[in-house]
Amino acid sequence: MLEIIVSRQSERGYLEKVVEDDKLARILEAGRMSPSACNSQPWKFIVVNEPALREKVAMAASSKELGFNNFIGQAPVLIVVVKGKGKVISRVGGTVKDKDYSLIDVGIAAENICLQALAEGLGTCIIGWFNEKKVKELLDIPASRRAELILTLGYPSKERRAKRRKDPDEVISYNKY
Repeated sequence: MLEIIVSRQSERGYLEKVVEDDKLARILEAGRMSPSACNSQPWKFIVVNEPALREKVAMAASSKELGFNNFIGQAPVLIVVVKGKGKVISRVGGTVKDKDYSLIDVGIAAENICLQALAEGLGTCIIGWFNEKKVKELLDIPASRRAELILTLGYPSKERRAKRRKDPDEVISYNKY
């Protein structure tokens, strides 16, 4: 598992190759089986693989002016992660503790999807910057729900990069900050 975690990176280039249905099913199952506060499972995964719709969603997530996310249209599959309401107990606990547990849950599910994708030989990138209003309109997402993330999914077209991380002593401590 650590090898998969260390190997995972944000892919920003994809081959024109279809993602097989059986692989996609396992990837989505990894998201569906993710843990969540009070077992709320406050997510819905919208798979966008119809080319014309995928292009429209990609356009809502890219910015020519700012020069980022312009690679999204290369990915043969986009997975829009929609956040719903958690169970009442989770929402009450979140209010008491001033934490939105459903956001944490959605993040866990997104990472499970990314890790399973890598295990299947695919690459992903988690996108948080996009025109949510436009994406919700394109995908008929109810007003009461949030489109939190878009995950790109496909076969990477570029070589794996060396991963740079802070030294362990900068991010790990025991028994105190």
